[in-house]
Order: sequence, then structure tokens, then C-alpha cells
Amino acid sequence: MEFEIIQEKLNKALSIVSRVAAGTRATLPILNNVLIRVEGKIVSLTTTNLDMAVVDYLPVTKAKNGVVTVPARLLAEFVSNLPKGQKVKLSAKGTKVTVSAGKYISVINGVLADDFPEMPEIDEKHAVTFKMGIDDFKLGINQVIIASSNDLTRPALTGVYFNSHEGDLYIAATDGYRLTEKKFITKVSSEVAAIVPANSLQEVMRSLDDSIEEIEILFDETQARFRFGEIEITSKLIDGSFPDYRQLIPKNNNIKLNLEIEELIRVTKLAALFAREVGGSVVCETDTEKQVFKVSSVANEYGENDSEIETEVKKDGKVVLNSRFLLDALNVLNEKTIRMEFSDKLAPVLLKNSKNKDYTHIIMPLKG
Repeated sequence: MEFEIIQEKLNKALSIVSRVAAGTRATLPILNNVLIRVEGKIVSLTTTNLDMAVVDYLPVTKAKNGVVTVPARLLAEFVSNLPKGQKVKLSAKGTKVTVSAGKYISVINGVLADDFPEMPEIDEKHAVTFKMGIDDFKLGINQVIIASSNDLTRPALTGVYFNSHEGDLYIAATDGYRLTEKKFITKVSSEVAAIVPANSLQEVMRSLDDSIEEIEILFDETQARFRFGEIEITSKLIDGSFPDYRQLIPKNNNIKLNLEIEELIRVTKLAALFAREVGGSVVCETDTEKQVFKVSSVANEYGENDSEIETEVKKDGKVVLNSRFLLDALNVLNEKTIRMEFSDKLAPVLLKNSKNKDYTHIIMPLKG
């Protein structure tokens, strides 16, 4: 095996694939390695942790076919320290891999590829496939993934639910305290109901760069594949049932407000400063007499804070929210104003864009 490639291209590819190498958590030592395969004028770099696999395909001009595995992070760190603009040459004889760039030479002890896990296959002819612009993909995932859970005892909540509904594709996530839903792609012809692990989607997001314009998403019964640029990331789906979340979305709220996001973020942060001793809870209430929406902290040893936003108010009401959850929601909404709706103090609070109604964020109130 042998090939040459510019340092920047190899460095970028290795930095992406080496993140997925299992590291010290590896049950199989070979999961620490990157599989390097040369076929024709394409070099593929592959890593896996058995739940997820990433492949980066690199075109080269001169190459000799072959395959070997080497420690992923060692190779990535060595290449990252080579001078930019240099051509890097990799060649393997048996399991000895020589990496050179000008006067810099290293020999890395590799491992035969025989024990490297078989890469997951997806029958693309029968897979459900979607394509979308990268900006819409990033916006949607960022808006939804914040509500996914870290509780491994409830695996279905640790992912993002891709589901078709009434001819559109939606994504949703919930941790039991908040719920997010986004209309992801409109007018789709294929049906899908799949839970993709949040950490797999985070890896996809980290691997994107500004040069990529489109992403392709494929689903079969047990896997999802994300293909963009020269990269493919394949992830196992979570085996479980996602909650029937649409019945949790409140339909008849009697308090409805339009609020400027920037101002609401400011007053929530101010109240949160005084709310650390009470778990970050802040009181949100409407005042019909003063025509204001008020965010305040519960009085404690630090003191108290009370801030008001002028807005049209038709009914008095009060609800206690986790300030971090509220700020998380406000930071991913992409308009200048939001619509906030709630009813009594124990009913879910609904947040959505004032103009574009394709995103819904629900926060469960605290007992106050």
C-alpha cells in the first residue's frame, strides 16, 4: 500500500475519523485503529466504535492498492504536526507503516486489517433517502437536539426521532422536562420512524464545514447514514419506542404573548443570577394592569431580581420555569420575536417562532 497526499487534506480527514476511534473505552484494541484502504485512486479512512462508523474518502493521483490499520490518534497527531503544504507519503510493508514528509519520517506499528470489524452495509436501493441543504440541516438539528436526554435507562429519549407525518418529515426530542419538534423537510413521499442517537448527530455536526452545501440521509431498519462531501457517517438506530409526543403539545392556551428574544434573554439571565440557590428557577408572570411580562427570581440569601418587558397582555397568569431550559430554547430560535403561550401554572409552556411556525419548544413548569 502506498499513496501521497497534501498534509492539510490528510490532517482534516484524520481529525474527523480519529474522534470516533473508541480510545481507552475500547473493548477490542483494534477499535483504536483507523483502517486505511487504497483502491484505485481513492483512499478511505475508516474508524468505528461499533455503534457508529465514519469513513472519509480521499482522492489521490498516485497510489498502490492495499489495506492496513494503525493507531488512529497517534497517526492523527503525527500528521497534524507536519508542515502545512508538504506532501505526505504513507506506505506499508506488512504491518509497518512509514509516514514521511520531507525530512520528517516515522514508522508506526500497524495491525493487519483481518480483525477490523466489518463495516455496516445499507441496501441503498431499498433504503429511505432524503436530501436537504446543509444550513437547514444544521438549524433543525441544533434546535431539536438540546432536548435529548442523557439518561441511559431510557434509551429512546437519548436520540432524535425522525418521523414522517401528514406528508412532511419531522424531528423531535424530549428528556421528560422539555420537548422540541421541527418540521425538517416538507412534502416527502417516504415513511420513516427512526431514533438516531444524539451523539451520532453531534458527530455529524462536528464533521460539517462551510464548503458542504447538501447532505443525504438514508435509513434502513436498523441504521442511518449521513453522507456529505467526502464523508459517510453510519449509526445504529436506537431500538425503542419514542413517546406519542404530539398529544403533549398544548392546543388551547389562554395566555399568549409576543416577546423580543434579545430582551427576554437579558431579563432571564438577570433573574437567573439570583436563582442559583433555588435550582435556577425563575417566575414568569403577566400583568394586565401594567401591560408587562415580568421575569423575577425567588427572594433568597443573594437577594432578588425583577425585570419587566412591555407587551400586549390580555390575561394575568404565572408560571415557574427552569431558567437554563428557557435560555436554551431562546438561544436556538432564529427570529427577533417569539410567541410564548401558557395557561395555568402547572401546564406546559409553549415557545415558537412568531412568523415561521415550523418549530415548537415546550418546557414543563416547576412547582412554585
